[in-house]
Amino acid sequence: MKTLYIIIAFVLGLSPANAQISIETKVPSKVRDAFTKHYPDVKNEKWGKDGSNYEAEFVVNKTESSAVYDSDGNFIESVVELKASELPKAVIDYVATNLNGKRIKEAGKITDAAGKISYKAEVGREDYIFDSDCSFVRKDDEKGKNDDQDY
Repeated sequence: MKTLYIIIAFVLGLSPANAQISIETKVPSKVRDAFTKHYPDVKNEKWGKDGSNYEAEFVVNKTESSAVYDSDGNFIESVVELKASELPKAVIDYVATNLNGKRIKEAGKITDAAGKISYKAEVGREDYIFDSDCSFVRKDDEKGKNDDQDY
């Protein structure tokens, strides 16, 4: 029985090392280097694959954030989580008027590589995207996003 506990402890002890190796081998160094240049103070990011792109999730100043890069390390966009009440009034009004009193579960401010800002309001299993003028742009269905991989 003692041997079984030793084997279990050994296997569990290797798990974090194996997870780190997976991250190192699955996220291209160009991508990790670009992330480090953009966010030099972030140390505990969690990587995942978003289609053909790589997404790092992390916390900055107690705020959940993410950054997306292509496989060459080119920055695509970042998302900073907002409280639903922090969304622009026009976005909140759109949801209240057009979604029959449904509640915004999560919200975010999106900044693309050119510095253009847009907003995201998650309602149910769908993200409603608004441009910088707070005009509705599109609805993204979250159902298909289960194919994404976390590292």
